[in-house]
Amino acid sequence: MVFSCREGLRAWRLLCSLLLLTIWEAGSGQVHYSVPEEAKHGTFVGRIVQDLGLELAELVPRLFRVASKGRGDLLEVNLQNGILFVNSRIDREELCGRSAECSIHLEVVVERPLQVFHVEVEVKDINDNPPVFPVAVKKLFIYESRPPGSRIPLEGASDADIGANSLLTYVLSSNEYFTLDVKRNDKEIKSLGLVLKKLLNREDTPEHHLLIMAVDGGKPELTGTTQLMITVLDANDNAPAFERSVYTVRLFENAPNGTLAVIVNASDLDEGVNKDIVYSFNTDTSADTLSKFHLDPVNGYISVKGNLDFEETKLYEIQVEATDKGTPPMADHCTVLVEILDTNDNVPELVIKSLSLPVLEDAPLGTIIALISVSDLDSGNNGQISCTLSPHVPFKLVSTFKNYYSLVLDSALDRESLANYVVVVTAQDGGSPSLSATASLSVEVADVNDNAPLFAQPEYTVFVKENNPPGCHIFTVSARDLDAQENALVSYSLVERRVGERALSSYVSVHAESGQVYALQPLDHEELELLQFQVSARDAGVPPLGSNVTLQVFVLDENDNAPALLPLFRVGLYTGEISTTRALDEADSPRQRLLVLVKDHGEPALMATATVLLSLVDSNQEPKTRSKALAGVVSSETALVDVNVYLIIAICAVSSLLVLTLLLYTALRCSAPPTEGARGPGKQVLVCSSAVGSWSYSQQRQRRVCSGEGPPKTDLMAFSPSLPPGPLSGDTEEQLNVDVDVSAKVSNF
Repeated sequence: MVFSCREGLRAWRLLCSLLLLTIWEAGSGQVHYSVPEEAKHGTFVGRIVQDLGLELAELVPRLFRVASKGRGDLLEVNLQNGILFVNSRIDREELCGRSAECSIHLEVVVERPLQVFHVEVEVKDINDNPPVFPVAVKKLFIYESRPPGSRIPLEGASDADIGANSLLTYVLSSNEYFTLDVKRNDKEIKSLGLVLKKLLNREDTPEHHLLIMAVDGGKPELTGTTQLMITVLDANDNAPAFERSVYTVRLFENAPNGTLAVIVNASDLDEGVNKDIVYSFNTDTSADTLSKFHLDPVNGYISVKGNLDFEETKLYEIQVEATDKGTPPMADHCTVLVEILDTNDNVPELVIKSLSLPVLEDAPLGTIIALISVSDLDSGNNGQISCTLSPHVPFKLVSTFKNYYSLVLDSALDRESLANYVVVVTAQDGGSPSLSATASLSVEVADVNDNAPLFAQPEYTVFVKENNPPGCHIFTVSARDLDAQENALVSYSLVERRVGERALSSYVSVHAESGQVYALQPLDHEELELLQFQVSARDAGVPPLGSNVTLQVFVLDENDNAPALLPLFRVGLYTGEISTTRALDEADSPRQRLLVLVKDHGEPALMATATVLLSLVDSNQEPKTRSKALAGVVSSETALVDVNVYLIIAICAVSSLLVLTLLLYTALRCSAPPTEGARGPGKQVLVCSSAVGSWSYSQQRQRRVCSGEGPPKTDLMAFSPSLPPGPLSGDTEEQLNVDVDVSAKVSNF
């Protein structure tokens, strides 16, 4: 194969990049930059992407992000050109105080694959703070008898900068009496004093006005000034003198109140009251020092009265003054240096940031969940921190840099087993006894679609009565999906198939959300006894998962097919004669039940009903006696003729009685007030079939009908309703059981 020069160069660059990346990952992954404080927004810091061996095009796809402890908006990365720049004002004194080292630690994280880089940006000090004196005007009182060479201590200026920028020199305005004396001790603390060059003469010059200027070592240099107003006093020959000019003492922080720090001692060569000494703090002593220490004015005991905190102040410089009681009083000064020693009194601090939550349950091992930083304000072993993780969790801590950890996935997750983990991170320092702090982190496991919907059983049997209304609910299927949210959102559908020549969807339907199964049309047991089909349940995951369930719908039979009924009998409208309308055959029911309704034309109309039971027998059988009225009936033609005669007589009697009743009813309604009528049962007469094959039945009644108005009506109607057997209505209910001999003459009909 032949490669072009360009392709060879590209391959070489790729090989070098991979080699550089391998070497980079094998090391600590730390890049160091520096930036001066107070740099303007947009100031270039470094080509961080290039220096880390990354490509600009992969920053966004690989989720490039930068995290920092504390204020995270000081520095930013331009994703377009890969340059780290100043985003907001950086004040070194605010960020680190007077610490000799000041750095901003950045943690750069990229994924796919995961890489973690540490970048340290050193903040360089600039001379942006001028020297500052405690007071703008300092008042001093000096006796004229003070000998030349006497030193009056002064409070020097302070500079918030460090290094050369805080190295101060002092200049005193020109005069003939005083000069400045600057001394530096082993603690790099300058002791400033005003030295008397020659005797003062109060009568000549009672006051002296001097100016002290402090100049720092920065470029350009900054200055600060204070004015001295010296009043010359007339009095004492000897001033008190301390046995030592500097007292040094060490105290542990949090020392209890009343702890003795040091005893200062001064003596005076004078006699009497001029020898009595009173101790006091210098008037320039800060309020913080006054709140921490107490000075006994008689004995010179300096004791603790406030809380001493190593992390707040490591050294106190106290100016103590001894003044005698002479007139005028004279004084001497000494310096007390109180060094505060550290104790393990600060609990480690845990900060959890850059959370990547929730975590997918199929996330690969090594996935970064969170970034954790720890810190301890103590020093030495008291500030050495070790971190541990709560047991029995699928995570582990990976140390990425000093006091920086990553919480990564250590074993596989299953949301259906446990959807949330409470991870407890414990930070413990190396003090004795050690102190620890804990921080809880709730890690939510996000669902993936790894469970299909499941039915409680593979098959259901459903019973439905036929002739159901269209659209009626016949059953509800329900499937449960162990996943969450849309992965557990189940929808239902029919598994379409043919039922005979028709589609299944023409018989039933299923609601997609509720799983309710509906019959779309009335089911007919005579047409379809068993309808078997499947319902599918699918979730909304990607890709979707599903399962099926079988439904066996049995159509239950109802008595919805009545037997065919042909007219058999008729009744005369006014005669009440019951006769057949066609010839009887073997297909007819052997027992017939007739309901006869008799109704008058009164207002209100009154009615009575009678039930006639007929038994049909073969020509060679004897009819069964059903009532006492038929006990004497014989199966002879002569007897049948007699029955017809009686039947005619009964019909005539009933007709006459009806006419009489109607006339009486009309008369009562026209002439008399309403009275209560009495009704009683009539006499029953049984008439058997005549020789011509007709069936008749008459009932003779006697009624008394009372009405308040109108003459009685004389018309009477008889009906032959095709009503089912039921309770009789009206004032009187009578039932006559008739056994009719169906002989060979019946077949002549």
